[in-house]
Amino acid sequence: MTRGLKTPIVLTQCTIREWRAGDAVDLARHANDTGVAANLRDAFPNPYTVDDANIFLSRVINDQPMINFCLDIGGSAAGGIGLRLGSDIYRRTAEFGYWLGRACWNRGIMSEAVAAFSDAAFEAFDLRRLYAEPFANNTASVRVLEKAGFILEARLKNNVMKASQLLDSFVYAKTC
Repeated sequence: MTRGLKTPIVLTQCTIREWRAGDAVDLARHANDTGVAANLRDAFPNPYTVDDANIFLSRVINDQPMINFCLDIGGSAAGGIGLRLGSDIYRRTAEFGYWLGRACWNRGIMSEAVAAFSDAAFEAFDLRRLYAEPFANNTASVRVLEKAGFILEARLKNNVMKASQLLDSFVYAKTC
């Protein structure tokens, strides 16, 4: 039975909390960066406008169960972290993803957030497996996953098309 993630999760460098309608301007400011978009799926707009932020927020604020969360740094919506819950035979599995605004990179924020979020997600959603699929050239994301206890399960050759380039991706998973 899904109980849902209890938020906020207050960490040393950020707080994982629910998105708010008032986050649109900060969200757009941090998300509107080609460096951020380069490591995310094409569904993540680039450029990322306040209108894009409002569309996203109107969709996720009322999700039940809540599966997308804000990374709040100093009162600013500086990134996001969320799940794609599996169904049917995959009901104990979830894919997850995350991003962080460039101004907050290289400070250990995402390593702390991924570790805490993954632990909370296992419990809240009664999961047995979490996985992420970073692009093979995204070494920062690979380091974040490994620090959080995720294990490399596979390298998927020529798996994604991003910015007109065919790239490999990895499957990193954590089980409990």
